[in-house]
Parts: sequence; structure tokens; C-alpha cells
Amino acid sequence: MPIQPKRTKLLRLAASHAILILFTIVALFPIWQVAHISFRPGNQLLSTSFEFIPANATVDNYVKLFTERDFLRWIGNSAFVSLVVTLTGVAFASMAGYGFSRFRFLGRKLGLLSLLTTQMFPATMLLLPMYIMLIKLGLINTYLGIVIVYSATALPFCIWTMKGYYDTIPTSLEEAARIDGCSQFMAFYTIILPLAAPALVIKALFSFMTAWSEYIVAAQILQETLLWTLPIGLKSFESTMSTEWGLYGAASLVVMLPVVVLFLALSRWLVSGLTLGSVKG
Repeated sequence: MPIQPKRTKLLRLAASHAILILFTIVALFPIWQVAHISFRPGNQLLSTSFEFIPANATVDNYVKLFTERDFLRWIGNSAFVSLVVTLTGVAFASMAGYGFSRFRFLGRKLGLLSLLTTQMFPATMLLLPMYIMLIKLGLINTYLGIVIVYSATALPFCIWTMKGYYDTIPTSLEEAARIDGCSQFMAFYTIILPLAAPALVIKALFSFMTAWSEYIVAAQILQETLLWTLPIGLKSFESTMSTEWGLYGAASLVVMLPVVVLFLALSRWLVSGLTLGSVKG
């Protein structure tokens, strides 16, 4: 191989790696900063010296977080709400998306258009009418109320993407199953649903993250301290006169861990689940 093309190839490779390393540092710096704050003694937000590990590093903030605060209760509350919203979202989106994809019925196009229209408005705009509805139903300060709101805001996107994914699966597979004696539901459950696993994983992750990290809706609906989810609990570390930055940093890292673990566990499904659902619409 000539020297010049080989040198050019090496320079391009080095440049691409340098850019990737730069963006990795930019992405990891905020996480390192939060970890740095969580290990500092006291509530120091800023430091005048650059130290990879803070001087007099301590885990007191983590000990205080789990022993002096209701952090474990908040984790349990958030986990319960997130799991219920995830199961509800996946169940309804998988069936509704299949119905819109396979059947032709009166109001189908209007239904799809209505679902798409809801995505034009932010969830905060829908907060007032949903709040009034929950008051009339007696669901304020209940987990059922917040599950309904989270599911209602996440379902339109999930239904649309599931419908697009089902469109990529040939109907001949179901027809063959029907010939072999399967009912419509059994053909869906045994043939179509396993093939749609990548899309279902993405929808489950989207629903989980929606419920796990949402604050504004939860702060309006859950008013009792014992019912608080993690975002509301973290907000309690902030007061008018001071903020417990050490606890804030420690709690932020712990809250981040479940989402990171989910991403790593489901990473092999992510690419196909994000792309195949948009091939046909």
C-alpha cells in the first residue's frame, strides 16, 4: 500500500477517535461533577481547585440519605408507579397498535389523527383539565390517579410506533396460523407479539423513564409525604435559604442507576426497536 494513502487513513482514524473522545468527555463531565459534589464534606457546590477525587472525601451524604431521610420509601414508590405504568403502557399499546395496523374500521383514521394531535401539546398544558378530572373522580393523592395521567400521556406515542412496527410484519404469518387453527388472538399472542419484542422493549423503556423522572405532574397529584416519588423527594432537599447539595448529588447518582442498568440490559434491542417501527406508517 502506498505511504500517502496509509498516512491519510491513519490521520482520519485518529481524528475520528479524537472527536469521539472529546464528546465522551463532554457527556461524562456533568456526571463526574455530580459524583464529586456527593463525596465532598458538607454542602460545597463549587471548588476553587481541580481535584479528580475531592480532599477529605466521605460517604456521609450517602449514609445520611439512606438513614435520615425517607429515600428508600421514595424509591419504592417510584418503582411501584413506574412498573405499573410500564405494564399498562405495553399492554394497551401492543393491542391498540395491532388493532390500528390490521383492522379497517369506522373512525380508524380519525383515531390515529387524534392520537397524533395529542403529541402537539406539552403535558403541562393538559395538567389543569386532568387535575379537574381527578378531583371529580376522587383520585387526587392516589397512585391510581398518577398512573392514569402517566399512561394517558405516554400511550399515544407508544400506540403510533407499535402500529408502525406491526405494519412491517407480513400478514401472511397470521394467515398461516389461522389456517393451522389459531384464533385471531392466539395468532397475535404466539406469532406477532414475539416478533414485536424489540418495539415492546423500547416502549417499556420509554414508559418507565416517563414515570421514573417526572416531577411536575407528581408534585400536583401526590401531596402526602409518604406517597412522594423520587423527583418530589429530591426537590425537598432544596429550601428557600439553603440547598443540601451533598444529598442532592448522592441522590441523583442513585436515581440514575436503574435507568442505566435498564439501558445496558436492553441495549441489544435498542437499535432495531428504534428504527423498524418507522419503516412504514
